[in-house]
Amino acid sequence: MYTYDTISEAVDGLKKRGYNIDFNLEHDQISCHTTPVSLKPSEFEITEVYRFEGDSDPADEAIVYAIESNKGQKGVLVNGFGISADDASEEMVDKLRVRH
Repeated sequence: MYTYDTISEAVDGLKKRGYNIDFNLEHDQISCHTTPVSLKPSEFEITEVYRFEGDSDPADEAIVYAIESNKGQKGVLVNGFGISADDASEEMVDKLRVRH
């Protein structure tokens, strides 16, 4: 397992290890706007999770997900802590819930 001090270090580290697709969260899928990749929750696994908490600014709080599709496509999703507040489907919220 890797450790990172900042969100940008985590994203850069994952990209160096082949997680090159930049995913965005949509209602019932994650997708990349520069490549034709869209994945439903059943089509990917979260292989690594890095949580960052801002010392003084809640806007600095985020979770970085390393994502791998069932077809071997690898990418990164960066999302704020308020996943359940986003317009995400229940299935997507459950998939992205950080388990301890």
